[in-house]
Amino acid sequence: MINSKDVDFYKDQGYLLVKGVFNSQEVDDMRTGIENIIQRAAKAKMDHNATWDGDYLPKEKLKKLVLKGFHNVHYHDSVFLNALSHPNMRAVLKQIIGPNVQLHHSKMLVKPPENGAAFPMHQDYPYFPHENHTMLAASVHLDDSNEENGCLRVVPESHKEGALPHVGRHYLDQKDYPISIGTPCPAEAGDVLFFNYLTIHGSNVNQSTRNRRNLLFQYREASDFPTSKEHFDWGMGLMVNGENPHFDKVTPSYQIV
Repeated sequence: MINSKDVDFYKDQGYLLVKGVFNSQEVDDMRTGIENIIQRAAKAKMDHNATWDGDYLPKEKLKKLVLKGFHNVHYHDSVFLNALSHPNMRAVLKQIIGPNVQLHHSKMLVKPPENGAAFPMHQDYPYFPHENHTMLAASVHLDDSNEENGCLRVVPESHKEGALPHVGRHYLDQKDYPISIGTPCPAEAGDVLFFNYLTIHGSNVNQSTRNRRNLLFQYREASDFPTSKEHFDWGMGLMVNGENPHFDKVTPSYQIV
């Protein structure tokens, strides 16, 4: 799927867009999976608006925005377990992370037409810090994405700055890091944008008449251990490629009380 120049680009720039990772049938299957999750959540009365609160937009505008987001989608539908361990995904991951790749978590993000919420510029690092910073996000595009419907934006080479102070842990000060500083990463359905968890990224409001549906799979190298006990879940550490060299650290340590 990628070559040595692509790997060098990822390491230098902090992100890499890989075209055509999933075919049209696989994309359709994932779209159906997302729609079914949304319907089941509504039936269970567990549907909610996942829009970030904050001062990055005027309050009156923030109230009008909508974002459908659910974590750990591979627990809800096997189509996502198949996707996160897809041969094309593994072909990329083992080149930019290494031979031993673990899943950290998965989630879905749906920006509906015309009022799909923005994501202010941020790093993912504050949510799940790790020792060696191999953690990355793989953003799977289920719709064509451009600036009109709020495509992802990244700040090239920003992963080299290390961890930056965030407002309430959630996002960077928007006076210094407005969304406009990000490089737009338009993509087509089936493409995947890989970016390091220290890479500054965000996205604008969906102002189009089209959905912008994405999946996010977070991966890490198997010897890259968390420095915080936040954002743990039962499935963290699922081996996606290779082996776990640490027999005593195969699963997170939990106490059931």
